[in-house]
Amino acid sequence: MKLYLDPGHGGADPGAQGNGLNEKEIVLDIASRIRTILTNNYENVEVNMSRTSDMTKSLSQRTNEANAWGADFYLSIHCNAFNGSAQGYEDYIHSSLSDSSTTAGYRNIMHEEIIDVNQLRNRGKKKANFHVLRETSMAALLTENGFIDNNHDADLLRDASWRTRVAQGHVNGLARAFNLQRKQEESDTLFKVIAGSFKSRDNAEKREGYLRSNDIESFIASVTISGERWYRVQAGAFTNRENAKNRLSRVKDAGIEDAFIIAEDA
Repeated sequence: MKLYLDPGHGGADPGAQGNGLNEKEIVLDIASRIRTILTNNYENVEVNMSRTSDMTKSLSQRTNEANAWGADFYLSIHCNAFNGSAQGYEDYIHSSLSDSSTTAGYRNIMHEEIIDVNQLRNRGKKKANFHVLRETSMAALLTENGFIDNNHDADLLRDASWRTRVAQGHVNGLARAFNLQRKQEESDTLFKVIAGSFKSRDNAEKREGYLRSNDIESFIASVTISGERWYRVQAGAFTNRENAKNRLSRVKDAGIEDAFIIAEDA
């Protein structure tokens, strides 16, 4: 599978701005993580990025490059901005496409997998006449990963571990949509179900107790993120991702809506 991966904006165009963050930097980081996860873990995947540094590149240059290369899928990574109050995740296919189109089918899978891990409000699946969706000769999707001018979303966007989870969500969607096969040597990956991260150990213990009261085994592990100690409540670790998703469903059914899956080397 040939993926053209397009982190939006760059160079003279910073994209959306807010809370001390620039869209061009956030989306380049997410896209770079997508490329790394894909190429390290999956067979027969080629990734061509529109930019790998802070450079200016026109929309026409991006789509012409993807078309000339013969990409199978065009994935454009963005963040949103509005008035500080809007928040959440949404994605777009071209407005001319039907809900039964191949592109819509890919998008449905991608949307499900990304929402599964990104801890953002689900703003839904949308359509638009964006250049990168209109001028591409292959299936194309544009994802809007949170609102950079919203305090809640910005706190996530500046967290490197969150950006890894979002990248993993995109990869999970691509793997399902295109039936990608994992490299054999990566079979030791663990899929961990995280049922909450807290700065207060007392709060973590309350969450652990709640899970146990619902017959869901869990434990607390401390992690350091950006120099800060967090107490992470883990509700299982699995070598099979489907088993992890089944456990995640149990956790969410118990009322823990912000639970998610992370993939780590065993």
